[in-house]
Amino acid sequence: MNEIKKDFPVLVNNPSLVYLDSCATSLKPKCVIDKIDEYYEKYGVNVNRGVYELSYHATCEYEETREITAKFLNAKPEEIVFTKGASNGLNLIASSYGLDNIQEGDEIITSELEHHSNIIPWQNVAKRKNAVLKFIELDSTGRITVESFKRVLTNKTKVVAITYVSNVMGYITPIKEIIDLAHSVGAVVVVDAAQAVPHMKIDVKALDVDFLAFSAHKMLGPTGFGIMYGKYDLLQKMEPIEFGGDMNDNVDLYESHYKDAPYKFETGTPPIAEAIAFKEAIKYIENYGYDKIQKTEKELTRYAVEELLKIPNVTVYNSTVETGTIAFNINNVHPHDAATFFDQEHIALRAGHHCAQLITKWLECVGTLRACFYLYNDLDDAKKFVEAVKGAAEYFKEW
Repeated sequence: MNEIKKDFPVLVNNPSLVYLDSCATSLKPKCVIDKIDEYYEKYGVNVNRGVYELSYHATCEYEETREITAKFLNAKPEEIVFTKGASNGLNLIASSYGLDNIQEGDEIITSELEHHSNIIPWQNVAKRKNAVLKFIELDSTGRITVESFKRVLTNKTKVVAITYVSNVMGYITPIKEIIDLAHSVGAVVVVDAAQAVPHMKIDVKALDVDFLAFSAHKMLGPTGFGIMYGKYDLLQKMEPIEFGGDMNDNVDLYESHYKDAPYKFETGTPPIAEAIAFKEAIKYIENYGYDKIQKTEKELTRYAVEELLKIPNVTVYNSTVETGTIAFNINNVHPHDAATFFDQEHIALRAGHHCAQLITKWLECVGTLRACFYLYNDLDDAKKFVEAVKGAAEYFKEW
């Protein structure tokens, strides 16, 4: 077992496991788990309103995560909204900014590569506001290109909702060029970065992105917690979509006054332990280094793809290596059936449409198998994966 794997209790407790499902959720290092335990064991009280020492300590730990996240993204703390995850953040943007700013006849641009969380909210906005939803045409490999984006961009475009990295194909969108083009016509850009932040350094100021959302659990952090970044002037103009405790300054009989961003979007008791532990995930990734993460992912993915392309009756949908994601199928075998074979070989991967049915329909399949390499994987994992694919192709050949 390599030294990195020793940091992850799931791998220590399951030494035969080859975990290739990190695009769905990553494993958690012990430092993250320990921080959750620390909260519940040492100061497990509510934040913000308690005028006693334990509550003050919990609040300091909680708000420190906002400060660390802001530095991590090159943002300001007041631009960091705590959410339940990327889906929650994207829905907040569409339901608040989208519904308040999109008018009849306006255009919203998205793509067939999107996760459902960055399509369905905008479908809802388009239907309710009688706006036009437009899709960027993918090239022959399933990529978004600058040229195809230019073809759908018009002066009527008000929102561009787009993925930074596809959760199925692993393709990296030319996001900076798209942001600049969108801004040239006055459009706001909403980026789903759930599959980007775990694997590459994000600088929101350099990108000049308007909104960006991601989940903690895909980048070594806890489930049930996420981040929505927004430019502060946009956040201040937005209305909250949930109402209740701690998001207001004053409540009268017929009117209430909300707090400034980000707090007006954070009603009720938050996932305190998860928020506090998330900063440990950020520290782990920063200490490990994005350069090492990308080197590991690309080396393992390149090896695996080259080997898979040699196996009869196997289709690889993204044979060029950009990230650690491989989308493939055993020919004429439902991905769920194939995934059962891999499970018996102690290979954990994902099977289905991955909450991205538009791209699987574009690929003309019901779904795919998806293997995702991350920082705790090694060459031994990749070799076991390749052997399992060979075994599956041979086994299902008899069907």
